Formats: sequence, C-alpha cells, structure tokens
Amino acid sequence: MNSVLEQRFAQHRDQVRLIAYRMLGSAFEAEDAVQETWLRLAAADGIDNLPAWLTTVVSRICLDMLRARQSRREDLIGHDHPGDRPAPEGTPEEEAVLVEQVGRAMLVVLDRLGPDERVAFVLHDMFAVPFERIAPMVGRTTDTTKKLASRARRKVQGDNVIPAEEVARQRRVATAFLAAARAGDLAALLEVLSPDVVRHADRHAIGPDRPTEARGARTVAGEVSAFGRNSRFATLLLVDGAVGMAVAPHGRVKSILTFEFADDRITEYRLIADPERLARLELAVLP
Repeated sequence: MNSVLEQRFAQHRDQVRLIAYRMLGSAFEAEDAVQETWLRLAAADGIDNLPAWLTTVVSRICLDMLRARQSRREDLIGHDHPGDRPAPEGTPEEEAVLVEQVGRAMLVVLDRLGPDERVAFVLHDMFAVPFERIAPMVGRTTDTTKKLASRARRKVQGDNVIPAEEVARQRRVATAFLAAARAGDLAALLEVLSPDVVRHADRHAIGPDRPTEARGARTVAGEVSAFGRNSRFATLLLVDGAVGMAVAPHGRVKSILTFEFADDRITEYRLIADPERLARLELAVLP
C-alpha cells in the first residue's frame, strides 16, 4: 500500500468522516463510507485535487446508502421494522464527539429529508460545496439541485406558528424541564411542572403495564426523574411549530414530547412513540 497516499488520506480522514456522519447520522455507517472511500482512492490515480475528490466520492457513497435505506423503509411500510433499527454504533466517545459537532436536533431533522435533498443541503449549506459540483452527484441540473437544497432548508428551518417571543419563553421552560430530568432533580421538576399537570402517552411509548395518563406534579415528576438514562438522548426542537423534545439515540427518533405551557410552567405533555403518529409530525431545528 502506498504510504504517501495513506498519509495524505489521513490528513483528510476526519473531514471525510464528518461529511459521512452528517449525511448518514450513524457513526457505524459513516465509518463504512470512509473505508469505502479509502478503497476507491487506493485504486485511483491522477487525482489533482484530493479534498474535492474525497468529498465527491464519499458523498456519492453516502447517497447510495441513503437511497438503499429509504428503499428498505418503503418496503417495510405496514410491517414491523426490525431491519430499520439503527446499526451498531461506534464507541460512545466517538458518537458523542460527532453528535456535538453536528447537533442532535439537526440529525433528527436531516433524517426526515429525502436522500437527494439531504446530500444537496449538507454539501452546500454545511460544507459550502458549489451546486455545480453537487448536481452531477445527484443526477440533476444545477437549477434543480438548488431547488432540492432550498426545499430541504425550508424543512430544516420549519414554519413557526407562534411568535418568536413565545418560542423563546417555551424554550426556557422546556430547557429547565430537560435539565431537571437529566439531573433526576425532583425539586427542580416540581418547579417547572404545574401542580395539576397531565401526562399522556401512547402504548408504544409507555408499555402495557403503565397507565396512558398520569396526573399531578408529584406523580409526573417521579416518572420524569426516573427518565434519567433516556434524557441524555433528548434534544429540544420545533414540533408542529412549537417547542417540543425528541428522544433520539444516534439521531434516530425514538419518541417525541409535545408540551402545553401556562405561566412559565408545563401544564400538559404528550409522549408519542407510535411510528405512524411520529411520521405525521413536522420537525424543525429551533431558531
């Protein structure tokens, strides 16, 4: 193996991996894409601009993986989805670094984009790749590729249905709720929950042995303080235009929380994990 080529690839490996992770949202799949990129590089010759070549090749590999993933999801509509579970991930440390670099909410929203939209948006908006270079990757004209990125951008940013001041207020309350849940701080939870708060949940979220409804701050706070482990996978985002929360290990949505607020407290929240209901929710990153 050419040691000079290995050294040159090593200089760009982190960037290639980050591109792959933003495309795929999976550390395991991103590493597969990086390895495939290296194999293609080892078999190539006459490369003048190595960074541009690597970006193009890893993007095409990721696009093929995204299209295959979408095809699997479409084939499984109406069935159980054992093959749609996240692939085994890298180490927790590697995953944490990648999630921090990208942002869990961004990964959640990117996962809602079509393959071509995701490639066009990630490459242009996150890595400043010109549309003229992206167009051949997705097999579209430059103008159509611009439209793909624009459509993806609108989905990522969402349409706020409440004023910005109200979004900011809801965000403060939801942030306090999440911080208290992560700390298992019962007193802090009681501060942010209305005394007569109601928690609703579907059976996919709550399991067969627990009630789908819980009432009262102490009852609900006790549940939330036990939420601990899952709360580290939670992130705030917009759900149907209002502040909500996703529990999303490795950027894949497991459940969504929607809130009702009054007087800077949470009066009601719904825990949604039914796949059909999750698919109908409009998700966007917080501004």
